[in-house]
Amino acid sequence: MDREKARAVLNKSQSIAIVGVSDKADRPSYGVAKYLLEKSDYTIYLVNPNFTDLFGQRVYASLSEVSEARVQIDIVDVFRRVEDMPQILDEAIALGAKTFWMQLGLRDEVLRERGEAAGLEVIQDLCIKIEHENFTPIEN
Repeated sequence: MDREKARAVLNKSQSIAIVGVSDKADRPSYGVAKYLLEKSDYTIYLVNPNFTDLFGQRVYASLSEVSEARVQIDIVDVFRRVEDMPQILDEAIALGAKTFWMQLGLRDEVLRERGEAAGLEVIQDLCIKIEHENFTPIEN
């Protein structure tokens, strides 16, 4: 079910904020960000309060800071521990994101229910890079 939802989300989205992106090449978030920047047409916003530049792109300190740039974020892709996610979900809701994506290995039914109640699509325990690699656009 989540794979079908992920495919539909990828099909209709234009922008992704990667929250918790790392500047360390051995971290999954680094590889996902690099892949999406190089292999996709999405506009990518990088979010981490610990550095300001990665891959020649600005890194925002928080989703709230991205919101101040007055850009539309379709997908908030999260690389943080589940216990850190309630605040990130609140920020995603406040900025009008359409999807809250919890990376591979991350799942929380309370967050899913809260996100869906706020009108977001919630995807859990899937890697956006893997799903994009296997992605075939849905014909309208």
